[in-house]
Amino acid sequence: MVAVTSTWTEPSNTATALLLLGRGTDPASERGVDCPGDLPAPSDPGLVARATAAKAALGRRVFVLGHHYQRDEVIQFADVTGDSFKLAREAAARPDAEFIVFCGVHFMAESADILTSPEQRVVLPDLAAGCSMADMAVLGQVEAAWEQFQDLGIVDQIVPVTYMNSSADIKGFVGRNGGVVCTSSNAQRALTWAFERPPSDRPTTALDRTKGRNNRPTTALDRTKGRRKVFFLPDQHLGRNTAVREMGFSLDDCVLYDPHKPNGGLTDEQLRDAKMILWRGHCSVHGRFTLDSVREVRERVPGVNVLVHPECRYDVVQAADMVGSTEYIIRALDAAPAGSAWAVGTELNLVRRMALAHPDKQIMFLDRTVCYCSTMNRIDLPHLVWALEELVAGRVPNQIVVDPDTAHHARVALDQMLALP
Repeated sequence: MVAVTSTWTEPSNTATALLLLGRGTDPASERGVDCPGDLPAPSDPGLVARATAAKAALGRRVFVLGHHYQRDEVIQFADVTGDSFKLAREAAARPDAEFIVFCGVHFMAESADILTSPEQRVVLPDLAAGCSMADMAVLGQVEAAWEQFQDLGIVDQIVPVTYMNSSADIKGFVGRNGGVVCTSSNAQRALTWAFERPPSDRPTTALDRTKGRNNRPTTALDRTKGRRKVFFLPDQHLGRNTAVREMGFSLDDCVLYDPHKPNGGLTDEQLRDAKMILWRGHCSVHGRFTLDSVREVRERVPGVNVLVHPECRYDVVQAADMVGSTEYIIRALDAAPAGSAWAVGTELNLVRRMALAHPDKQIMFLDRTVCYCSTMNRIDLPHLVWALEELVAGRVPNQIVVDPDTAHHARVALDQMLALP
């Protein structure tokens, strides 16, 4: 058998790696898209032995979750890897595990605390591991927007939908107001459910059910005319991409609500006419990819397949060959034929891991200067070892606890997602 050598090339210390190395910012990128520097060097090898020993001492009392964007030195100790919602559900499915160590970011650990039993304790190895996107939707700002919708007389038409990548506070707000949580995999189903809900001031009528006549199938767009609006939090791009690309809406049906501007930067007429009210939030990693990135890689690598996450900008997903969630990206690369070339628009650690796992395929970053998720990478081996050794010593570090009222309403929104048709 002929050995296959990986085609993966680490970014070098060159002008093209300027952003990756943390020496500048890109004025063409969205606000907040900065690259904090190269990945830290692997931790002290002695920490591997300590982590192994601590995990063995805890046995079945501990269950370690590792998000796909985590670095390899952490992933090696994960009992399960996956995206945020998959991991939270895996934690809930392990009621015998006293401790859930979540190697991810804060909102993910909150979701695990919401979905697990009161007896289980969720630990985040580094409390500074947050999420810039989740932080872009603050409860007070969201409640102020909701009050504006009430004053305008349109709140009864609006169903709030929040992406999984949001705080427990925002999930709780959505649950209290009859909405639903979504993931990047089920966003279309969540939006369809929201738009098809009958208005609160009248029951569904025979006319409602006959929308889209004239011998053509009823579409999601047909079923929303003159009825519901969606208030989508916190990722504008996932909301826009789903509504326009997958559900037949136009870009004009979507308006962008900026909490830092008076009245969200929108007129009363814009809010009344809109179908999708998008919160001004985005992922600071996926927001880095641009249309120029797509054009450049197509010129550089003939026949390349461009595969991106729906958190990318609308023009980027329009120019891509395939668009899907993290799990979708993994499945697509696993199934790709040998010799194929792929430019992937998602987080650095995952793309690197997939490239090294498939040396018979040419897998590369969509942008040669793409960022890794700096907050996700705050969970390193020293923090994981510290957390595990604290648990061995009988102390629970960095426990994530969501208050009961918030947890209850967030669970309502999460359960509604699980019940989506």
